[in-house]
Amino acid sequence: MTSKRATFVLVPGYWLGAWAWDEVAARLRDAGHDVHAVTPAGQSERADERADERADEAEPGVEVDTQAADLVKLIEDGGLEEVVLVAHSGANMAATGAADRIPERIARVVYVDTGPMPSGLAAIDFHDPEARAALEKSIAEEGGGRWIPVPPFDPGADPVNLADLTGEHLAALRRRGTPQPSGTATQPLTRPDPLPATPRTLVATTIPLAAVRQMGESGHPIFSMMTGPGWTYRELPTGHWPMLSKPRELAALLAGLATGDS
Repeated sequence: MTSKRATFVLVPGYWLGAWAWDEVAARLRDAGHDVHAVTPAGQSERADERADERADEAEPGVEVDTQAADLVKLIEDGGLEEVVLVAHSGANMAATGAADRIPERIARVVYVDTGPMPSGLAAIDFHDPEARAALEKSIAEEGGGRWIPVPPFDPGADPVNLADLTGEHLAALRRRGTPQPSGTATQPLTRPDPLPATPRTLVATTIPLAAVRQMGESGHPIFSMMTGPGWTYRELPTGHWPMLSKPRELAALLAGLATGDS
C-alpha cells in the first residue's frame, strides 16, 4: 500500500453493521489512512434506535432518506473532507443520496458489487418481477410488513453470492445479521439534475465487468448509470461479500483508488 493518507467512510449493505468492515478497516488504518466504518441507521446495533417510531404504525421507520441524512451528518459533524465513500450492496442508495447532497466533501464514491440507481427508482426496482414478488411476500409474511428478514446464507442455494466465504464467515452473517428496514428498499431516491460530477468506481465481484459494460451500453436503465464519463472500474472476482472473503485484496484496491496508485 501507499503512505499517502486518505479518508474512507465504509458503509455495509443490508443486514450488516460496521463490524463487517473490521478486517478491511484494520488494513487501511495500518497503512496510515483515516477510516470510519459505519453502521447505517436501523441496522445491526442501531436497529433499536427508532423503537418508539416502530411501535406506532403511523410513524415512519428507517428509509433511504434516513440513512442518507445520517451519512451526511457523520461526514459534516466529523469535519471530513475529500472522503472516499465506499458503498457495499444495498448501501448504494444511502451513499448515493449522501454524495448527491454534499458533493464538495466527496472525493470518490466506490460501489462494491453495486451501483447507483436512477432518480425516482427504489432498490426493489432492481429486481425482476419474480424476485420482487418474492421479496414483497417475505416482507409481508416474515417481516411484519416492515422488515426484510435475514437470509439463511446457504451456500448450496446461493453459491455465486456466497463464494469464498468460510463456515466462520457464514456463521457470523447468520448470528450478527439483523432484519433490514424495508423502507430502505422501497423508498425511491430523488436525485439532482444535473448529477454531481463526483468520480465513481465500480468494484465488480459477482458480475464480470464485460457484462456490466455490455448491459450499460445497451441502454439498460440501471446499468447505464454505471457507464460514461467519471467512471473507473476494478474487478475482484469473488462472492458478494468481498470485505469478508477477500479483505486484503479489497483493502489494497481501495487504497490504490484513493491515492492514485492503481
